[in-house]
Amino acid sequence: MSDPTDTQAGTDSRRWTLVATSLGFSVVQLDVSIVNVAIKSIGAGLGGGVSGLQWVVNAYTIAFAACILTAGSIADRIGARRLFVGGFVLFMAASAICGVAPDLGVLIGARAVQGLAAALLVPSSLALLSHAYTDARARTQAVGIYLAGASSALSGGPLIGGALIATIGWRAIFFINVPVALCGIFLTLRFARETTRSAGRGVDVPGQLTAFATLVLLVGSTIEGGARGFGATAVLAGYGAALACGCAFVWFEARGRSPMLPLSLFRSRTFSVCSVAGLLINTAFYGLIFVISLFFQRVQGLSPLTTGLALAPVMIGITASNIVSGRMQERLGATRVLVLGASVLALACAGMLSVGAATGYGAIVVQLTAIGVGGGLVVPTVTAQLLGSVERSRSGVAGGALNTLRQTGSAVGVALFGSLLAGRAGFVPGVHASFAIAIGLGLAIVALAPLLRVRPLRPHGTGHPGVRGN
Repeated sequence: MSDPTDTQAGTDSRRWTLVATSLGFSVVQLDVSIVNVAIKSIGAGLGGGVSGLQWVVNAYTIAFAACILTAGSIADRIGARRLFVGGFVLFMAASAICGVAPDLGVLIGARAVQGLAAALLVPSSLALLSHAYTDARARTQAVGIYLAGASSALSGGPLIGGALIATIGWRAIFFINVPVALCGIFLTLRFARETTRSAGRGVDVPGQLTAFATLVLLVGSTIEGGARGFGATAVLAGYGAALACGCAFVWFEARGRSPMLPLSLFRSRTFSVCSVAGLLINTAFYGLIFVISLFFQRVQGLSPLTTGLALAPVMIGITASNIVSGRMQERLGATRVLVLGASVLALACAGMLSVGAATGYGAIVVQLTAIGVGGGLVVPTVTAQLLGSVERSRSGVAGGALNTLRQTGSAVGVALFGSLLAGRAGFVPGVHASFAIAIGLGLAIVALAPLLRVRPLRPHGTGHPGVRGN
């Protein structure tokens, strides 16, 4: 018979591990969105043209997306706890450098290091969470809470950033990361257990280099497409080079001894569907947050702080739906929740197709809330189902694969939607085009959902503690 004290201690450790991993993912997500409202202030303080300021945002996202896969395999090899703490230390140092950056070049470089640190934090946090919660139902609930905190940080970034800029200045948006990192490091060292290590996996240098090159070329070409036109020779050449690098990446992963993305993972239908759905939802959601934030400031003339307040319904919607998504999956099934979330997102975007300078806030507040609800239902569903489709010893690389595709979607979404805003058609038509594309992405997820056939959740202790797909 187990000692109740030991049981309570284990429960407390799991809960504090959940807090620590949630802090790690939350600070990563916060820095994805908080910079958007500070771009104007950063430009005024450090100078630089529009393209330079765009890279303040993109340097972080590209480094984040490109390095997650390597980080996932390293987490499986050396232990997720050790890598998670190291990522927090690096993120804290890079944030401090961002806060004291004397020019735009230093800021962009430090933002790239932040992105690298974020790549270390995310897959290792998922691995720690998966190992702490071995029961499938408990893990599904924990993932919902984990994502709720991160989604709140993502959606609340503009509000937090606007408040800090108004009261202290733009540099404060980076210094706020330091106390959060210190708290996360303490909780991890105190409560988190180290994960199972998988021996024999080295760093996939060719794969890492080709993945990074693919992302830089893809995002850079998309940004230039908005300025030069997508038919420009340089833009087409950039896309061609991105395709070549992408093909080289697949070739290396198929033939390498220690691939950072084992292609065998995609033999699972659940893993494949969740990965593609994660790519599509992030392309839509991150692109929309970028567009809506600029729409409020440039078209309707709101301040950064007021813009953050105007985005609060998105934060409320995504946080609430993250929290209830686990129970909804148990009652309705993952497929139905995925269809529901993507449909709500698409319908909300359809309701935003006619927005303009004269549109009142009351006419769009429901749509803003629904955008948050839709995204908040899709992401926990694909995350929980994907983690349940692999063995626990591969949770780091599996989480890294999902987050690589999701952050690739984020970078592409911001670049694509931003290029539409900067296109020759004009800013407001670009906003409308962005919503139309988001509708298409939502419908694509709806079309994929029937392929997500999952087996019933297994009781704790009966085989692999997860959700298996075909």
